[in-house]
Amino acid sequence: QVQLVESGGGLVQAGGSLRLSCAASGRTFSSYAMGWFRQAPGKEREFVAAITWNGRSTSYGDSVKGRFTISRDNAKNTIYLQMNSLKPEDAAVYYCAAAAAALTRQPPISPGGYNNWGQGTQVTVSS
Repeated sequence: QVQLVESGGGLVQAGGSLRLSCAASGRTFSSYAMGWFRQAPGKEREFVAAITWNGRSTSYGDSVKGRFTISRDNAKNTIYLQMNSLKPEDAAVYYCAAAAAALTRQPPISPGGYNNWGQGTQVTVSS
């Protein structure tokens, strides 16, 4: 089991930037892919980005490609989501998640590939 705590959410104007962090504790962080998902009111949880255990492979949702960057620091048991050029449609609760399987070559992009979730952090983008 792993505990995940997100931080860094807040209110930002359209076109601005935010960096989310997710600190992990518990099982061996460095062996598992990590992901970011988001959920806006009345919508399904949406894949945002994911990164393999060693950081060598990343995946992004189509709506955030070219604007968001996922990274990880295994020494700090932390992943990050740098969000640039934010749009009002990016507003949501952002969740980080830890993959269920260790040492995968590609990170999961569906919620079913993750078995540990943080509590979420709210991102609000004003137009």
